[in-house]
Amino acid sequence: MIFGVLLAAASPALGNDGSEERLAFDISEGANLNTFLREGPVAAHLLLRSGLDPRILIAFPAGNSGVGLWFSHGTAPVKWALSGRPQPLIEKDAQGRPLYGMSAEAAVSGAADLNIKQAVLSSVRVLRDYQALGTFPAEVATTATIQGSTITWARNRLDGAAGYRLSIQITHGALHAERVTAGSDGKIGLKITALCGETPLTPLGGKHLLNDRAQADVAARNVLAFLSYQEKFLAGSWRFNTYFGRDTLMSVRLLMPALTSEAVDAGLGAVLTRLSPQGEVAHEEDIGEFAILDHLRAGGGKSDAPTFNYNMIDATFMLAPVLAHWLLDDERGRAQSAQFLKRADGRRDTPRAMGADLLDNFKFVLRASAKFAQQPLASNLIALKSGSDAGQWRDSNDGLGGGRIPYDVNAVFVPAALEAISRLYAGGLLDPYSDATDRVLLSRAAAFAEVWRAKSGPLFDVSVSSAAAQRDIRDYAAALKVPVDEALRSVNGAPVSFHALSLTADAKVIPILHSDEGFALLFGKPNPATLDRDVTALMRPFPAGLLTPVGVVVANPVYAPPDIHVRLTRSAYHGTVIWSWQQAVLAAGLHRQLGLPDLPPSSRTRLRAAETQLWNAIRAAHSMRNSELWSWNFADGRYAVAPFGASAGDADESNAAQLWSTVYLALPAP
Repeated sequence: MIFGVLLAAASPALGNDGSEERLAFDISEGANLNTFLREGPVAAHLLLRSGLDPRILIAFPAGNSGVGLWFSHGTAPVKWALSGRPQPLIEKDAQGRPLYGMSAEAAVSGAADLNIKQAVLSSVRVLRDYQALGTFPAEVATTATIQGSTITWARNRLDGAAGYRLSIQITHGALHAERVTAGSDGKIGLKITALCGETPLTPLGGKHLLNDRAQADVAARNVLAFLSYQEKFLAGSWRFNTYFGRDTLMSVRLLMPALTSEAVDAGLGAVLTRLSPQGEVAHEEDIGEFAILDHLRAGGGKSDAPTFNYNMIDATFMLAPVLAHWLLDDERGRAQSAQFLKRADGRRDTPRAMGADLLDNFKFVLRASAKFAQQPLASNLIALKSGSDAGQWRDSNDGLGGGRIPYDVNAVFVPAALEAISRLYAGGLLDPYSDATDRVLLSRAAAFAEVWRAKSGPLFDVSVSSAAAQRDIRDYAAALKVPVDEALRSVNGAPVSFHALSLTADAKVIPILHSDEGFALLFGKPNPATLDRDVTALMRPFPAGLLTPVGVVVANPVYAPPDIHVRLTRSAYHGTVIWSWQQAVLAAGLHRQLGLPDLPPSSRTRLRAAETQLWNAIRAAHSMRNSELWSWNFADGRYAVAPFGASAGDADESNAAQLWSTVYLALPAP
């Protein structure tokens, strides 16, 4: 993490004339009722959690801030319902400063009372930590005040700026200190008012967001609009209401055909603005009160200057291929490529041309890849950073199964980045920003790419004999209590071969079957034999492969040791669960490979069949498509969708609105 300058918009004004209509929609997912509202300077997401552990939470994209109220664990599950539509609200604090938010009325049934456990008003990062760990920094503690039937929590931000207010008025039932009792009919009525003083973001919507090629999916359009702003795209709500580099890059790449030029430029400009001095892509930014907490922990003052996390390694190698796709392959980007690179980034104090930012990234990629290009040994592959348990999109502690060297970074993104650098260098786009020394380094990209493309993938090869594979499949199916016959037939007496998810620090394969092969289909150039092998391995029925009737799971440890099985379950964030965007990557990758003119007929037939199977699974869970992820249950002879976070054993809960889950707007079904 490093401290950064305050950011301005990384793109020119996009024509927001203030006439945007109100955006209001609901998403029910498991125990969570989500309602979203954006109008004028107000943008807010209200979550009402039913069940034994009820809560009220309102997240604001402005400053990635939020307010939440947790109630004590109950003896009977409660059920929330909204009474009418939430309304936008602008009020002033005691010092006359504006606060932006919403008011909503809700009813609770199923319990005689609700006991207030804790209110937390701060950054969404603080609310996330409280939800997961039950703790929050002492500095943000807020005391309640009670007046009649209303209980209120309010405070300034830690630096004295306009802060937060959460007010709960009991409209049906009674308030007894921090206990709310139901009326004679067993119901509780509440009026919720939630506000924050962070500077509102500038909406990017309507004709400035999507073009006429976008699919007519109202739900996906709503989610994308709520998460899109001139300053940046937000990764997801409620838990990730701010910039994430990887999420932005993959979403822009997949949505590119359906996005306007202004929207693509805004997304890519946000990434370039947040590069480290060495050219690394920022994984996440800490803004608002969480930035203040960062500075205080580092021994500094109460500054809200953003800080950036550069612990992830994958997005740094994604940037070049995504930029090349826009500036070279898309006629809209190609027509304004020189102007885009000449434009100043969004560093308010020290702006530079985005071409200079991009050159820094290219030099980082080339230096990081040089050792393997010169001596292609596993020990020279790119590993997670020292002290980090994660470094790519599977960013939970067990996401890589204990591995340190990820397949996707080394076998897909590094060679793709090098090829993209070579193309952009050959086109002369970097000449205004590079000197003679830079050009010598850039000229090596093509040769580096050739070595990486040929030599890195085979280091991850796994082959399991047919007998061992059938034994593993039977044992794993029995442990999960799922059907096994179709899975066994799919192996059909042949060895099972695939690329490992990762390697250990000493270059041993971790034989986890995984969905990251979709990246190779989208960004890579697999030969026909490799293509057939990899697609076959992915699309075998679970638990032999990844395909279930409700989606493609992102990891399957069936061929791995039992100690890995217990770390990658259907309750694990990156376990045998379905992530919507990973299915989209696979769909886009299959579409790309099918579009290649030299594909052999047998491979084309196999890929067409895989595409049909994939889209059948996507359609089967259509209601979850804009969510972050979901799990599954098997009962009464069938698989069924299980919202992630609905089970007490789930590691976390899913975002109801996820940026990269909206990418189907640019992916028409075949």
